[in-house]
Amino acid sequence: MKSVATIFLLLVSNIFMTLAWYGHLKFKDWSLFTKYGLVAVILFSWSLALFEYIFQVPANRIGYAGNNGPFNLMQLKVLQEVITLIVFVIFSLIMFKNESLRWNHFIALIFLVLAVYFVFKK
Repeated sequence: MKSVATIFLLLVSNIFMTLAWYGHLKFKDWSLFTKYGLVAVILFSWSLALFEYIFQVPANRIGYAGNNGPFNLMQLKVLQEVITLIVFVIFSLIMFKNESLRWNHFIALIFLVLAVYFVFKK
């Protein structure tokens, strides 16, 4: 149960993180942000990042073996990175129609999945 909760919280956290880090690249299409400029974009991104931390901190606390969770520190980090990339790929394909996945991106994703395999191997 703790592993499912950790993964779910990391997933939600990464959705907010991706929106905060890369969503602003689409904000130029919104008149509010063109009116107020970079300061408004930064403040809005920070507000999204707050929600990232609201989910990320409990995910790491619940999931960390030092807190009786199922994952050691290295496993938590690699898991978070893979979730980040999965969320980012989905986000970029939906929000940025001019971006595409190429063969080298798939190879990189395969290596990341292999990283997860090796970090969880005893």
